[in-house]
Amino acid sequence: MTRALRFGLIVGSLVSSAALLAQSTPARPPEPLKSVVAEGAPKAIGPYSQAIVAGGFLFAAGQIPIDAKTGELVSGGIEQSTERVFDNLQAVLRAEGLSFADVVKTTVYLTRSEDFPAMNGVYGRRMGESRPARSTVIVASLPKSAPLEIELIARTKK
Repeated sequence: MTRALRFGLIVGSLVSSAALLAQSTPARPPEPLKSVVAEGAPKAIGPYSQAIVAGGFLFAAGQIPIDAKTGELVSGGIEQSTERVFDNLQAVLRAEGLSFADVVKTTVYLTRSEDFPAMNGVYGRRMGESRPARSTVIVASLPKSAPLEIELIARTKK
């Protein structure tokens, strides 16, 4: 038997097996997405949700340091801005009965690399013992000229 013929038989067998498996496995409808609306966090400033729950995870949209009551950026330095972002993220998590201990991944966007140490101090204190995976990205600008934005992914308890 030639190499090409053996390869053809193997590929044909794999395709047949996949077809049989597809026929024997009933298709499940996809889980509906759940949009999260959290009191205490600013309303979305565009066509998106504060967070979506799907597949056992909560995917939170990036939060900037907006005061939920006034809709304005908080005043002060990067520490005050980071505190407000964490307040907003905490409100989103609490809306689903979650906490920072459930967070598995964060992404931090900063407009100034020199703000990293101060942001990181607040981040470490607010995350507590939780140490999720994290990426930090320096960007040219953010919505409303915010100095930072943080988004996260958390596992749900369901």
